[in-house]
Amino acid sequence: QLACQLACPLDLGCHSVRTTMPKEEKKPTPCTIRTRKFITNRLLARRQFVVEVIHPTAGGVSKTELREKLAKLYKVADPKTIVLFGFKTAYGGGRSTGFGLIYDTLEAMKKFEPVFRLRRAGLKPNREGSRKQLKERKNRAKKARGIKKAKILKGAGEKK
Repeated sequence: QLACQLACPLDLGCHSVRTTMPKEEKKPTPCTIRTRKFITNRLLARRQFVVEVIHPTAGGVSKTELREKLAKLYKVADPKTIVLFGFKTAYGGGRSTGFGLIYDTLEAMKKFEPVFRLRRAGLKPNREGSRKQLKERKNRAKKARGIKKAKILKGAGEKK
């Protein structure tokens, strides 16, 4: 960059310098939350409902923001027990509808929620390796027998 300044004594802006702007804290999106079809499901230890979000000024509202607002609304101690999914924005925007679940405890959530939603919530670790690696390991294991097969399946994640 110093060489550039020596070559171009006039500040013509011909060489750009990348600068990172400090991240601004996001202000909460002004929105109205309504819940419909509210059911207390004792068998699955949860409350379930349809969530309607009206957001005329924004394109959409983040699920984390909605989770915090619902936690306040329903006096939930741990917002991690709230699961939101299946949101669809109405044609023309301004209104979204989705589904919400509030579990009584994290243990109940881990017991009844599907694994993919637990991964999304960060309660279960993501899979290691790519899909292709998993398939290659499976096909190598099909060709081996006995101790060699166990070695392939066990030591696939480790590099020597």
